[in-house]
Amino acid sequence: MTKKTTILNVPVDATTPGEALSTLLGFLDEKRSHLLVTPNPEMIMLANKDPEFMRVMKSADLVVPDGIGAVMASRLNEVKIKGRVTGYDLMLALFGKIAQDGQERKVYLFGAKPGVAEAAREKLIKEYPGLSVVGTHDGYFTAEQENSMIKEIIDKQPDILVIGMSMGMSEKWADAHRGLPVRLMACVGGAIDGWAGNVPRAPLFFRRLGLEWFYRLIRQPSRRWRRQLVLPVFAWKVIWGKVTGR
Repeated sequence: MTKKTTILNVPVDATTPGEALSTLLGFLDEKRSHLLVTPNPEMIMLANKDPEFMRVMKSADLVVPDGIGAVMASRLNEVKIKGRVTGYDLMLALFGKIAQDGQERKVYLFGAKPGVAEAAREKLIKEYPGLSVVGTHDGYFTAEQENSMIKEIIDKQPDILVIGMSMGMSEKWADAHRGLPVRLMACVGGAIDGWAGNVPRAPLFFRRLGLEWFYRLIRQPSRRWRRQLVLPVFAWKVIWGKVTGR
């Protein structure tokens, strides 16, 4: 079991990509439901404003440092995080391992706009021959459509339910439905959009430097003000907390 480090009251696993993959594979061998969350600074800040979201984050079985801000903040703690573990790459590594080993594991994709999960499914099964993606559903639904999707999940019993809705919504939905016959609920933000090819990944250069957020900022100017406000406040709160011992 990996050690945890606390960043603004949110416990984050000080894990590596390889360790996180091994943990997920272990989850798939157990018969209970597990929750994976992938916080960045924005999510950590939101959790500090939303007690219900904070409760879910603290109850998760694996909390990986998706954002470089979490990695940098951990350097002020006794337990330090070596580097990012993105939900996007972690899940692809898991899919690849399942396909490579010929494991009989089933995947269900839930989230993004209509048609996106289906597009992601086609690309994933092409990239990972043998991967069984047994169902998809978009993240926009009525109560009746949600009930129909839940029934489908119960009927098909996927081992992995990938959830890609808005920040906080994915995690709360997963927590509210932990009784589903799913061994891993993976809340991975916009990963489904990325797998579908709708949102291009940052070049490797940016990813290695931990500047994927900056690349997205350039490509999506609408994110600019939100990022400019959140990141400095996040850094200030982390530093101030260390200075004051809060």
